[in-house]
Amino acid sequence: MRWRAGRRRTLAAAIVSVAGGALLTLPMTSAKAETVQVDLNYNCTGGVAGPSGVNLKVTLTLQTALTAGQPLDVKWGVAYRDGTRFLSPGLFQPGARVSATGVVDINGPWAGKLDSLGSKDQALLQNGGALALPDLISGAVATTAEGEIEIVPRRLLLDFTPPASEAVVNDDDPAVTYGPNWTDYNDRDGNIGDVHVDVHASQVMGAEAAFKFTGTGVDFISEQSNQGGQVQFLVDGEPGIPATADGSKEPNGDPVLVANKGNYTLWGMRGLPYKEHTLTVKKLDTKWAMVDGFRAVTEQLLDAPKQFRAECKPVKKPTAIRVNVGGTASPPISPSDSASGSPSVSPSGSVSPSGSVSPTGTGSPTPTGSGSHSPSPSPSNTQSQLTTVVVLGTPTPTATTTVTLTATPTVAQVKVTPKGGAQTGEEPERTAASGPLLVGSGSMMLLVGVFSGVALLRRRAAHAGDRSETV
Repeated sequence: MRWRAGRRRTLAAAIVSVAGGALLTLPMTSAKAETVQVDLNYNCTGGVAGPSGVNLKVTLTLQTALTAGQPLDVKWGVAYRDGTRFLSPGLFQPGARVSATGVVDINGPWAGKLDSLGSKDQALLQNGGALALPDLISGAVATTAEGEIEIVPRRLLLDFTPPASEAVVNDDDPAVTYGPNWTDYNDRDGNIGDVHVDVHASQVMGAEAAFKFTGTGVDFISEQSNQGGQVQFLVDGEPGIPATADGSKEPNGDPVLVANKGNYTLWGMRGLPYKEHTLTVKKLDTKWAMVDGFRAVTEQLLDAPKQFRAECKPVKKPTAIRVNVGGTASPPISPSDSASGSPSVSPSGSVSPSGSVSPTGTGSPTPTGSGSHSPSPSPSNTQSQLTTVVVLGTPTPTATTTVTLTATPTVAQVKVTPKGGAQTGEEPERTAASGPLLVGSGSMMLLVGVFSGVALLRRRAAHAGDRSETV
């Protein structure tokens, strides 16, 4: 019974040794950085919000613990809060776009504004149809200094951009109006090629026709004819560019040889601001002038038209969101950063900037405040550094002995984790050699425990034999 109990104790000691080594080599998991979500109610007016306005639910998402140099990312989730909707200002083919810009103020060691952007392309839109909102609005800026900053939500802007398009309007469309002295000619010869086989025509000097359109350009469609005359063009009361055109002349000035050629673009103008315009066509002579139709053009817009912009503001004054910005660990120091290339221990008991450490008179080394190595920051990296030197054992202090630590150049012993539950977002650094060293220690302890158990068993067996011989 004593032999079995001893065996159990020996095996238990060996198991504890292995378990201890295994536990020490387990990697430390990173905790996630703190993320906060704030729900706000916004009310929108103007532009596509219409006369009754639109109510939105806005959810802001951002991290509240960062490291200097990491991006501060503010995400806006936007959704309709009730039955109110942003409405399309017209009939549009697929490709219109709704864009949103969320603005927050940043106050603290560095201050400014951060714009978060998002957009949503629209399907076919009916006049007055509901607009789809962007799924997510996001914007980021790199943090430049440590400290505590405050994020204050401000306005949300929503813009509508029509798609690039062209639309031909016939001469008898309601958007076209005529003064006196114009005649409507229908069912013309199909070989002429008129739009919808009809035109309005006049031979009276001064006869006018007007076309209202929305876009950035417009074309006048007429007939090219050797009997045609000169007409003048005004856009919103101002002379067009060019100001006149002649249906009896080719673009190079040569006379036209055909009698009638319909669906001919006699004049056009581009680069107008996107809005509603009025094109006026006026006869300048007594020759024929024919209105076959017009082409309304919307060019690709770089900026959304201002008249469609809706501005949204918080219903209640929002509370500031505080974000802590901490320091970062510096990169490893190369051997050239110190005179000796590796830290050394000397009897002085202080840590010099060159990395030398010596035991004190009591035999326990005590690093002093001068023990941190602070290389001059480069323009591309202004990080701070944390250095810790640990000496194992109790070196014998002498006046002439120097113990050299054959360690790698000093590195920061904490690193910043981008995500984690701890407020600091930091975790201890793990070196590549620590795992094998601890596993080896555990294995050695296992071997020692096993051999000790075997030796103990043999001695007890021999002792038991001696006792049996004596009996």
